[in-house]
Amino acid sequence: MNGYQAKRSQYVQDAVLSATPAGLLTMLYDRLLLDLARAGAAQEAGDWGTASSNLLHAQDIVGELMSSLRTDVWDGAEGLMSLYTYVRQTLLEANTRRDRTRTAECAEILEPLRQAWHEAARTGQPAPVAQNQDAPRSLGVLGVG
Repeated sequence: MNGYQAKRSQYVQDAVLSATPAGLLTMLYDRLLLDLARAGAAQEAGDWGTASSNLLHAQDIVGELMSSLRTDVWDGAEGLMSLYTYVRQTLLEANTRRDRTRTAECAEILEPLRQAWHEAARTGQPAPVAQNQDAPRSLGVLGVG
């Protein structure tokens, strides 16, 4: 690893370690959509190895989003979990069937969510989390944290 790569790696690590829960969520969504864009471009070019690598990474991110979703503190969490489940299955199919349209479908589904998370993180205004008064305050936006 050259000096630039080492500095960049350290910067990214520091950014992740110091990020708020909402900041981490926006980072995950940004990388997820980047993976989908890269996978789509690779699929268009017939570069199936690169497409597969990006789709697998996207599936890992969706799995992380699923594991961090607090379904016990937000009424809408079950619906979001269903959406994540659908996206993860569709990404699997996009990869195994080499189907660019499925990759694009996932990007179309996830982009509005990415924008919403960025807006919530920017304004610092949590969306309606839970009606549960016992929920910890540190959960942040939409019960993730």
